[in-house]
Amino acid sequence: MDKSKITFGLSYIETGSPLHRLSGFTKLVLFLWWITLILTTFDLRVLTGFFIVGIVLLSLAQIPFKVYRPFVFFMVYIVTLNTLFIYLFAPLQGPEFIGSHTELFIFTKRYVVTLETLVYLAVIAVKFLAIFPMALLFVFSTHPTEFAASLNKIKVPYPIAYAVSLTLRYLPEITKDFVNILHAQQARGVDISRNVSLRKRIRNIASILFPLILSSLEKADVITNAMTLRGFGKGHSRTWYNARPMAIGDWVVLAAMAVWTVPHFIIRASIDGLFWYPF
Repeated sequence: MDKSKITFGLSYIETGSPLHRLSGFTKLVLFLWWITLILTTFDLRVLTGFFIVGIVLLSLAQIPFKVYRPFVFFMVYIVTLNTLFIYLFAPLQGPEFIGSHTELFIFTKRYVVTLETLVYLAVIAVKFLAIFPMALLFVFSTHPTEFAASLNKIKVPYPIAYAVSLTLRYLPEITKDFVNILHAQQARGVDISRNVSLRKRIRNIASILFPLILSSLEKADVITNAMTLRGFGKGHSRTWYNARPMAIGDWVVLAAMAVWTVPHFIIRASIDGLFWYPF
């Protein structure tokens, strides 16, 4: 039996950092603003800047790296796989978008590596990576109920906002159930390591996921019945215990976003074409 413990998670963690003291509304606006600006630019300089600032903000949140390390590895794996398949299915998409063709080396007649291709693939990869730190920061620094209150503040109906809150609260419970089921199955001799064949490993993983799904359905049924008995959804509004009022720090962050939005779109408009190409 594997004695190792799973220490990762994807839920709110209180560290007392300045980012945690921001209101849920500010963090929601920041997250949406961050994604919007990243998705509206193909400038590698701007995207790299967002990525660096995201890493700095994530470090300022004082979240232990071991908590989100598996998600970092998974994200890098996904981005690498995505970049590889983009090249395999469209090896000349970079030159088509940028409008020039600078060959570096040739694998086959179809698979030619150009400088434009490398710039294009770098832009796509960094675009995904730049969103990732802010997504982690938002989840780790925003209390689920506070987030629901923020959604309700921007006129999202409170039943929908509360459903989102329940979803965020349930993520750590799924992780806990997975760990418990995994350890129970390992005690019964179920092996999901590389010591067994891939086919048997998949079958053993299924023996873990099936009880996890049943446990999740049972808990969802209990939660639904509890909310129904309490008359959830009968009224048109509700108060929020964890709603955080706007403070000076919130207004400073919102002002900084507004100030940066103008030069961002000026830089975007100054680029001749879709991509910034330095060569």
